Amino acid sequence: MSINFKNIALLDEIETANKLVRLGFGELQNIDYSNNFYFLPFQLLSQGFERLMKTYICLGYFNVHGDYPNLNYIKGLGHDLEALIRRILFEFFDDQGKYHLINDRGFLENDAELKELLYILSEFGKMARYHNFDIITANQKSSINPRDLWEQFEHKILPSGNIEKYGDRDLENEVFGDISRTIIIIFEKFVSALARQFNFGTLGDHAKQFSVHLFDFSMLYPDKLGQTDYRVSTTRFKETPKKVHKRTVLDELVRKLNRNYKSKAIRKNDYKGEWPFYAEKIIIECRNKHWCIITIEGHDYALNGSAKGKYKLESPHEAGMAKLGVSIADFISIALGL
Repeated sequence: MSINFKNIALLDEIETANKLVRLGFGELQNIDYSNNFYFLPFQLLSQGFERLMKTYICLGYFNVHGDYPNLNYIKGLGHDLEALIRRILFEFFDDQGKYHLINDRGFLENDAELKELLYILSEFGKMARYHNFDIITANQKSSINPRDLWEQFEHKILPSGNIEKYGDRDLENEVFGDISRTIIIIFEKFVSALARQFNFGTLGDHAKQFSVHLFDFSMLYPDKLGQTDYRVSTTRFKETPKKVHKRTVLDELVRKLNRNYKSKAIRKNDYKGEWPFYAEKIIIECRNKHWCIITIEGHDYALNGSAKGKYKLESPHEAGMAKLGVSIADFISIALGL
């Protein structure tokens, strides 16, 4: 088979890996009180990471031997994600003495949380996806339950202050956002470390030809981690009707003239703390000292649960207007204090 056909197949595999990873991140962000279907992100991420690392190994092998590995070599790699990253680091990873790449190597070699997450996904990919059938069939060599391990990890990384949000109607879903953001930052660092090897030539000149699908990940440095809303590519997000209100001239008049409506404009540059919104400016409004809304780019969203129930509006997090894992609690307090 000609090298061109092999290159096309490899490019298709990298594109598939990229899509699986992005969808997996999006499905992690979709987890909340009403959706605890972990199987889907586990499936997407275990396959996406395996395919990404195997394409990396193919290109690393090509850089050393001038040709792609044979079928037996690929089969011998197995499905253990931890083993795949160890092979990458031992045989192909090159930091070239560059600051960011040295940091990438250090993270891939030493981060305990990454290793724990890859172990869970590896076990899921190998056998644990059939855990329920092991129970049904009374298999004496029962596999682990990946969801139990995953939830243990979630409890371990959940900041102690976030426990209070469980009983707060306005903030309870922020708990899931906090967890998913922490996990996705770990995975973003993992994928971006591999992607930079494609893009910056350390995997060889041949690998640069395949870097287009991984470019966005390769440019994820610390100041950009945890800021992407991957839900936009998921079916659930696309098919969910968006409940927002486009403001009118009458709305603006009521805001100015109704004494029971108190509002305040806040700009990112004037706010002390982590800014949760993608827009640079927002307007918060409290109606009758109870219902809090927020205006972003000419549209109203529910800031607290009371407003969500009364006006049937989405929250900024649900609508993709605020960064998952960054709390809006301070803005609720400011609005209620107007």
